[in-house]
Amino acid sequence: MSEPIKHAARASSPWWAKAMVIAGAIVMVISGGGALATQISLNLVNNSVETQDLLGDQRVDSEEGADIEGPLNFLVLGTDARVGDEGVARTDADIIVHINEDLTEVSLISLPRDLLVEIPSGVPADETKLTEAFAYSEDWGESFQNTAETITHLTDIQFDGGAIANFEGFLDLVDELGTIELCLWHEITSIHTDITYDEGCNRYDKDAALDIVRQRYVWDWPEDYENGTWGDFGRQKMQQHAIKQLLVEAKAQGYHTNPTKAVDLLNSFGESLTIDLGGYKLTDMITQMADVDPNSMISIGVPSTAEEINGTSYVVTHEGEEQIAAEALYQAVRDDTIAEWICQYPEWTSGDTKPDCGGTDAPSGGATESAGAEEDAAEDAGN
Repeated sequence: MSEPIKHAARASSPWWAKAMVIAGAIVMVISGGGALATQISLNLVNNSVETQDLLGDQRVDSEEGADIEGPLNFLVLGTDARVGDEGVARTDADIIVHINEDLTEVSLISLPRDLLVEIPSGVPADETKLTEAFAYSEDWGESFQNTAETITHLTDIQFDGGAIANFEGFLDLVDELGTIELCLWHEITSIHTDITYDEGCNRYDKDAALDIVRQRYVWDWPEDYENGTWGDFGRQKMQQHAIKQLLVEAKAQGYHTNPTKAVDLLNSFGESLTIDLGGYKLTDMITQMADVDPNSMISIGVPSTAEEINGTSYVVTHEGEEQIAAEALYQAVRDDTIAEWICQYPEWTSGDTKPDCGGTDAPSGGATESAGAEEDAAEDAGN
């Protein structure tokens, strides 16, 4: 099987700690810094993360060496290093990372892994779960393109770049940082280790953080069903939270102002991330997004609900209000009007910041997020 590929996003000023991950979520944009280019080798920065052409014909046409201009859309796929018996992998997270025209705001649009979609290639099936689109081939580049084509067919959104991330490998970054703070909305007991993690905010090392973000069956309290954070919905929300907390911790430790530490962090990605920057270099990106604040990133779930079809659990965007909201979301990404959409559909959004909605309350961190539906434990372990 080909080695996993990873892509990046757009970097920016002094150093752009790196972009995109998953699970659910994930961008790694840490702003700040001083003239990185004058302090360390440009080649060291540009070569610190593996790059590869992942999108192929699915990429938006861009001119080599052109100035970086928004809005930009990146496709970030999170996958497990494990593969099934047939030698292919599937995605645990499928995320559209939207960067606004001014390169100052980032939105993470999570598509449920179990979303019922039409796959134009017909491989592995005409209609199936979105996660299956990545099972197109043992070559992860071909699988990435099949997934990108499927999402573009659904949303009419085209991509400037992308990334494949191994979420478990990504959390190796916690080793570099020491610990990160994760905030659980209720107590959980791991189905993998039997360890109980308390409600609230606490600091966790890599092993504990990985254990927490892998959970989905523990999100089964009544409040989870009320708030839309049950099962895979809860797992994806926690994954997005963990990614943001990695960025926050890195910035708190000064990685954004210390070029040497910044490169150490980039190198920590190791084989867990492959990026596709199109015609851009990492150092070029590193000059464009200095104003992005990890705390301001908005997470959006595609309007949908779980449904059992012929004994199999799917997530479906139903006709009526859900379909109207979903189509409006895809249009908002294409038109770079995410803030307006959030004000109209706050229930599908979470984040620490609020757009100006003309005096009305916009989404807050406790809002609903969409993600994949519950599946049986065998699939969770094998895929």
